[in-house]
Amino acid sequence: MANNTFIDNAKVMSKGQITIPKDIRDILGISFGDRVTFVVENGNVRITNSAIYAMERLQKQMEGEAMKAGLNSEESVIDLVREVRADGEE
Repeated sequence: MANNTFIDNAKVMSKGQITIPKDIRDILGISFGDRVTFVVENGNVRITNSAIYAMERLQKQMEGEAMKAGLNSEESVIDLVREVRADGEE
């Protein structure tokens, strides 16, 4: 098993509810009131912090967009920031 693998279990209650074990909540960075996302793939379920999952999806959707916009170096990003700031000062 990989070094980053952690295994724990929980009992399903009568209404289908489970309590996520504290050590798992700590690893996922979730606490009371946070939301989790269930991802089902090939008969397996992955539970993840919803905020992190949303950010990962956004990053994946934006992949390659910087290159398409001509932002292919630190200098081009700095130039864009300067341009946006200059537009805001007008």
